Parts: sequence; C-alpha cells; structure tokens
Amino acid sequence: MRKSYRYLAAWLMAVLFSIAANAQSVTISGTVRNGTSKEGVVAVTVAIKGTSSGTYTDPNGKFSIKVPKLPVVLVFTSTGGYDAQEVTVSDASKTIDVDLKVNTVMGQEVIVAANRVPTKILESPVTIERLSSSALKNSAAPSVYEAIGNLKGVDVHTASLSFRTITTRGFVSSGNTRLTQLIDGMDNQAPGLNFAVGSVIGLTDLDVDNIEVLSGASSALYGSGGMNGTILINSKSPFKYTGLSYNIKQGMMHVDGKQRSTAPYYNWSFRWAKSFKDKFAIKLAAELIKGNDWQADDYRNKRIDGTGLFAVAGGNRLNTPDYNGINTYGDETSVNIPALAQLLQSTIRGGVLQASGGLVDLNASAAGYFGAIGNPTYPTNAQVANFVALFPSQLQGAAQLFVPFYLGNTRNYFGVNATDRLNNNVTRTGYEEKYLVDYNNLNAKFVGGLHYKITNNLEASWNSYIGSGTTVYTGADRYSLKNLKMAQHKLELRSKSWFVRAYTTQENAGESYNASAAGAFLNESWKPTAPVASLGLPGIQSSWIGTYILTYSETLRQSGAGGLPTSNFTLHANSRAAADVGRLLPGTAAYDAALKKVRTTPIRNGGALFLDKTDLWAGEAQVNLSDVGHFSDKVEVIAGVQWKQYVLNSQGTLFADNTDTLIGYAKIDNRGNIKVNETGGYIQVRKKFLNDILTLSGSVRYDKQTNFKGKFTPRLTALIKVAKDNNLRLSFQTAYRFPTMQNQYIALSTGTAVLIGCIPEFQQYYKLNTVPFQGYTSASIIAARSGGGTAALVPATYKEVTPETVGSFEFGYKGIVMKKLMIDAYLYYSRYQDFLATTVVGQARTGVATDLLSPFTTTNISYTQNAPETVKAYGWGIGLDYNVFKNYYLSGNVFSDQLHDAPANLVTFFNAPKYRVNAGLRNDNLYKGIGFNVMMKWQDNNFYEGTFVKGTLPYFTWVDAQISYRPIGTKSVFRVGGTNLGNNYYRTGYGSPAVGGLYYISYGFNIN
Repeated sequence: MRKSYRYLAAWLMAVLFSIAANAQSVTISGTVRNGTSKEGVVAVTVAIKGTSSGTYTDPNGKFSIKVPKLPVVLVFTSTGGYDAQEVTVSDASKTIDVDLKVNTVMGQEVIVAANRVPTKILESPVTIERLSSSALKNSAAPSVYEAIGNLKGVDVHTASLSFRTITTRGFVSSGNTRLTQLIDGMDNQAPGLNFAVGSVIGLTDLDVDNIEVLSGASSALYGSGGMNGTILINSKSPFKYTGLSYNIKQGMMHVDGKQRSTAPYYNWSFRWAKSFKDKFAIKLAAELIKGNDWQADDYRNKRIDGTGLFAVAGGNRLNTPDYNGINTYGDETSVNIPALAQLLQSTIRGGVLQASGGLVDLNASAAGYFGAIGNPTYPTNAQVANFVALFPSQLQGAAQLFVPFYLGNTRNYFGVNATDRLNNNVTRTGYEEKYLVDYNNLNAKFVGGLHYKITNNLEASWNSYIGSGTTVYTGADRYSLKNLKMAQHKLELRSKSWFVRAYTTQENAGESYNASAAGAFLNESWKPTAPVASLGLPGIQSSWIGTYILTYSETLRQSGAGGLPTSNFTLHANSRAAADVGRLLPGTAAYDAALKKVRTTPIRNGGALFLDKTDLWAGEAQVNLSDVGHFSDKVEVIAGVQWKQYVLNSQGTLFADNTDTLIGYAKIDNRGNIKVNETGGYIQVRKKFLNDILTLSGSVRYDKQTNFKGKFTPRLTALIKVAKDNNLRLSFQTAYRFPTMQNQYIALSTGTAVLIGCIPEFQQYYKLNTVPFQGYTSASIIAARSGGGTAALVPATYKEVTPETVGSFEFGYKGIVMKKLMIDAYLYYSRYQDFLATTVVGQARTGVATDLLSPFTTTNISYTQNAPETVKAYGWGIGLDYNVFKNYYLSGNVFSDQLHDAPANLVTFFNAPKYRVNAGLRNDNLYKGIGFNVMMKWQDNNFYEGTFVKGTLPYFTWVDAQISYRPIGTKSVFRVGGTNLGNNYYRTGYGSPAVGGLYYISYGFNIN
C-alpha cells in the first residue's frame, strides 16, 4: 500500500512540474511574408536559435511556436529562395511580421546526394544537379521527369507518354540499369523489370520537394547499379508543407492528325497534409494522368547483322518477301522456301510409301514420267493431269499435292543456285503496333504517410506509394504494360544523426504482354505457319507456308507453260495474297476476340502474357559517427549498412522460376520462387584542412550478392576553395553493377530469339556446352550462310560472368562571378571493365550442323557475357546561369559523351549523341504575377544500339514554353504552355514512339 502511495506521489509531482513548465513557456505567433510582394511564405522553418526546437509556417505564412522564456532569438530559414533572418522577440503579446528578403545569390542550395549528408551545392566534390520545389513549379516542362531532362548531362528516353527513363553519361535506353533512382531513400526499380519506374510509380508531381541528380559513378555510397549516376527524389514533409493543394491540367495531343485524330490529355492531382501541434502529421496525395499515347510507327525493314542484333535495312512489305518491320509484329516468323519445300516433298513421298507398302515412290515416278516427256521446266496442266492419272484414285490427291513441291525443287523455281535458295526466305504478314498494344495511356498514383515526432530530434514515419497504369516499354521487344501495379511501403525512424528504414516493393505485371509474341501467336491462332503433322495432307494445304509455296510454284508453272513466266515480285505478291485469305483484320470482332485470347494466355502456354509478381525486401541504416561521438568539429565520419532480397515470381513466364523449366538447376524454393540476397556496407571520412581551403573525403563500400563474389568500391574526392564561392573539384570514383535479375534468370522466348540467364546452370539446361547442341557465334553463322558452309562455323565460348566495374576520374569547377553568373563545368574519363554485353549464339535444332545454314532450323539464343575488352569513355559539360536583369534569368548548357577506341565489333549500347545543348530564359514575375519560362533543347545525331534494333537516329530540336499568372493576394496560378511546340516528331530510341507536341492549360491552387 505504502508503495502505491509513493508511486502516486511521484506521478503527482511529475504532473505539477509539467504544469509549471508549461506555465512558464510562452507562445509567439506571427506571419512570415515575401519582403517584396508582402504575401505569406509557406514552409519557412522557424527555430529557436541554438536548439532543435522549431515549427513551420502554414500556407498563409502564419506560425505559432512555444518558447521557454523571453527574450528569445528566432531563426527563419527557407529553401524557397529567401535569405535567412534572425529576429529577437521580447514581447509575446504582439504578433510579429517577418519580411524575408528574396535571395538572388545563386548556388546556396543544400544537397545530400554528394556525401549522404547536407552540403552546399557549391561545395559538392562531384558533379551534381538540383531541382528545388521552386524550380519545379516554374518549369517549362509539363511533368517532373521532363524537367529533369533539361539538366546538364541528362538524357531522357521516351518509350511512352508515361514511361521515361533518365540517363547520365551515355547508355541511353528504355529501362536504364546503370543508374540508381531513390525515392525517399527507397530503390525505385521494379524488381522484376530491374529498372526504375518512377514515372509510373512514385511521388506525385505536387509532392516532390526536390530532386538531386548525381552524375557519374556512385556505387561507393549508393550500392549496385550506380555505374553512371544516382537520382534522389525527395517528398514534401507533412510538417513543413501543410494544407490542400491541387492542380488541374488539360491539354491536346496529336494535333496534326499524323498518328491519329486530335486527342485530349488529362493530368489531375491533389495533395493534402495536416500537422497536429508539430507532433503528429498526415499526408495524402494522388495524381491521374490520361492520354492517347504516342505511336511507334517506324515501318522500315530490319535484319540481323554480324553482332547478332537487328539493324535497319532496306525494303518494305511490298518489295521484300522476308520483310520484318521495326514496329510490325508477327512478321518475325521466317521460313526458307526451298528448305521447307524439300521437307514437304519428302513428307508427301514418305506418306505414299507407307500407304502403298513401299511400292510407290513418287520421286522415282516423277523422274521417270517427266524425263520421258523431255523434262519440261514448266509442264502443262494436261501433262500434270496425265502424271496424276498414273496412280490409283486413293493416291491421286497426294500425287497432285506432290507435283508443285517436286517441280519447284527440281526445276529451280526457288532459286537457280545455292545462294539464291539460301536467301529465298519469306515472313508472315505482321500487324502494326497500333493494332496490338493498348495506347490508352493511364497512370494513377497514390501517396499516403503518417509521421510522428517522438522527440524534437526523433521522427517515426510510415509511407506508402502505390501506382497503377497502362503504358508501353521498349526492351528486346515492345511490351504493353497493361494494368501494371506496383506498391512501395516504408517504415523509417530518423534522427538528426542516424536513420533506420525498412521497405518493400510489390510488383504485379497485371495484364502485361509481349507485343511481338502477340503478333506471332495471333497469326498462329488463325492459321499455323507450318503444317500440323496430325492433319496429314490437308494440314499442308491449310498451313500458311504450304499455301504460299503451292501458289508460288503453280503460278510460275502455269505462266511459264503459257510462255511468259510471272516475275518474282508478282509471284510473291500472289502467294502472300493466297496465304492471307481470311486473315484476321483489325477492327473486326474475330480479331478482337483472338487478340484478347492471345494476350491473356501466359507465354509458357503459347500466349503473350507474362505473370510477374516479383518482390523486393530491403533494410538500410546509417549513422553520423561524428555527431554521435561529438567530434564533428574535427572530422566527419558516416557509416551505413544495407540488405536486399529479391523474390522472383513470374510463374515461368519471364524467369526460370517454375519447376518444369529449370528444376535441379536454378535456386528455386518450395513455392517456385527464386530468392537472391544482396548485402553491403560503407564508411566515409571527410575533413577540412588549411582553414577550410581544402576538403578531402574518402569512402569505401563492400557488397555481396548470392551468385557473385563481393566487390569493393572506393571513392576519393578533393575540393579546393580558390575564392569565396569558387571551388575546384577532383575525384576518383568507382562503381559496379551485378547482372540484373533478368540477366541472371530470364527464360523468355520472344519469337526471334530465346533469352536465357547468364549463370552456368542455363548453359547446362539448354545444352549449349554439349556436343552437338553447342552454340555457334553469330558472325560465323552469317559466314556459313554466305557460302562458307559448315566449315565456317565457330563454336561460341562461355565464361562465368562477373560484375561489371568502372573507374572514373573527374575534374570540375563551380563558382559564382559577381553574384550574377554561376558557372559549372566538368571533364571526366571512365574505364569500364568486365563490360556486361549481350551475346547471341545459334543452336542447331536437331543437333546437325547444316541446320545452321537456315534461319528456319536455327534457334537464336541470347545471354549476357563479360566483354574481354576495356571500354573507355570520356565527356565534358559546361553550364551557365545568369541573372540578366531583375527577375530575368538566362540559363544554358552544352555537354558531350563519347566512347574512346571502342572495339569495332563490341556492342556497348552507349547510345549517346555526341553533343547536346539546352538553353532557357525565364522570369517568374514579369509583371503583377505574370511569368514565363522558355526552354530549348537540341540533340545531335545518335548511333543507337538497342536490343530491339540499331541504327542512326537523326538530330532534333524541340522547345518547351509556359506562361503563368498568379493573381496577387491569392493562392491561385493559371498556366498555359506546351512541350515540343513545333510538333516536330522525334525518337529517342529505335522501336520507341515518335513524340509530338503536347499543349495544355492548367489551374493550380496552393502550389508550393
């Protein structure tokens, strides 16, 4: 009992002390305003000097803060372009008005990406670009990802209206695996696709606080994948940015009707956040983007070259029998007419031999009959009829069917020499992409967060990022990502000196499918290319190629018998027309039903659907040892650890993760999933010398993944202060990348090739290391088909794959001249070793080397290998930002990336235009709230190597512009603008769409 009283007394004393403490504290209220316009300024930090206690201004610029005593010094800081200000308050009974001076001095932004700790951008030891919330809201680009593309050193590949891939320092592609993208610290890659999909899932435009682009090798701090850079996209804190914000943007696309009729564009978004006494905060944000997508309509021909990749070639569907259009699908199915004619002749002969008990040999009978009448090249109908009449009625149908194949093979209908016969190939009639993929582009994003301040220095948070949509991606094929769903969930505990976070990425491919496979299987569902054996002789006549060859041979025989043989062009045209009779036509109910069945049938079952539900689980922690140990005034030391687990789950439609695909080879668990673990850790030391003139930093990281040995990646940097706000920077950085999950475990037939994983188990399973099924090099197969025969074939060699590494040296300068001109320049040189490249080999389907002389009997198999050569690249860039007059700002940059002494036959996928230029002019407040921003971009010719197709892309120029109006005294903003104002269609990669102009108007409320 006595013990209970003691507890009660202690509790009462604690309450009394708490009441007394609150009684002694005073509340200060006021408003923070723009010193020029006198409008309230949102998200200004109001802190008690010398402490971590503080608050933020609300959307009207108002604040309220409790202080322990008076007088007190309050510090007002903002990332929105204002000078910091200190105010001494002695009387709490009066509200205070604080007018912040607009900061016109450049280079004062604080960044994190360079060192993983806050650093002024002028003092960054590596090349970095930043977009603040202020820059984003005034950007001429219609979206955040397009705004990133205007930065120095940045390229953007557009595969779809809502699928944009950011790239730095070369290797432009759709789905860049050489650049790491982090959203609020989370790896934004789709774990099954292995590249960032921030334009599909992630933050809404209204919830983006700032973006930092770290160009160059960055694995030492951020881990695997940062070969060419890292992007950090950070969201707005619900404590700092409160209230309701929304933006309604509507526009037009396809205004010239070139791809389709003019179509609307919608982008609606909102964000709401509320802080409860600076202790608990909640936020919700959503965005909906809808439009009729840009169309991939490049119908030029393509052929496989000596590198094993498709290259742009001459010809079209009308004049090229084996035409394989870049953006037509289903025409990948190729048949060699002489080879199949020989096979069908042999099949019919064999059937008759069996039916007659070996008594009737059609080859011998035909040779005897036609020899007796002089071996005419073009027998007449009567002569053919007389031959057929030689046989019993039950064999006459077979004899009639036999004649066209026999004559074609023996009378050189299909080629007068071996080369002609080898090149007499024909492809199925394909379908244009617009009839196969879903161009109804839709992207919906949702972000929700709960934040709780345990103490002034410790915050716990839970955030969810959910995205869904329909878009198109360019890889080895074009993929219609239909109803793709992804979600990321993160739990984080963060203080000033350390953080711990755990997150997961949940991927669901929805109804996504391969467009090339859809075209091929759509054709097969209507009429099989090759005869179905179980159907016997009728199967030959009902097959597409059977009809084609029969028509070809019979047309030539009959016209030749009449004295005027039909031209080769007409022969192929007539044969295709006959084979395509009854073909499924887009827009018909039969076509729609057949396409739906194909795209909803999994790849492993003869359809185009891939079922990817791969997950990523991750944890990360970092601590600033200098802050914790109280020696940050001497040296800065940070350390961190990271763990990731990929759980591959495609049910055998993308990966080898079903037990009937690679059982006994791949590392599959009892649920059919493949699990890959990755662990790593890093430490960085930074110290200033010579009165802060010299800053040196060094870091090292170690990472290990399930299938590969660990990698160390060091980094050394030096920053030299040559004058106030003028710094030189030097660095040596390293980076690496493990082969992606697709590189390691893919098992996918695309219609033109079989893509397989690079780990040794796949070589065993596909018998590529076993005679007679070993793979042969693409170059030797081409040589064999060009007349060298089987003697020219060279077996391909396989070596176990190791992670790719890069070492990069960089020199740069960033400085401010006369407070009006900021200059940023860099020069770098990089060496890539163990370069991860694509190898394509040919495998004889029956194990006989002569199979490789025909594409029809060759299986093309593609997998990743390390290139033995060292790949060297260099580049430079310079950017200028100049405050011309008052609020007029002129900006511009030019940059270049090039390979140096690249081996002639090595496919690097570097894909960087030699030169790129950006130039812009803006004034955010020209007159009474009216502002404008104009940005021009020019890009040089680009030799583009893609797994889809390669060729030279022409140079192009486009202009983005926006005019804005912010009525004084309101939170409204009206905008009118457009991207690619001249509507000059351009492509950023082969296979990807031609992008035209988009024009819009918008109304926004409380956009900060």
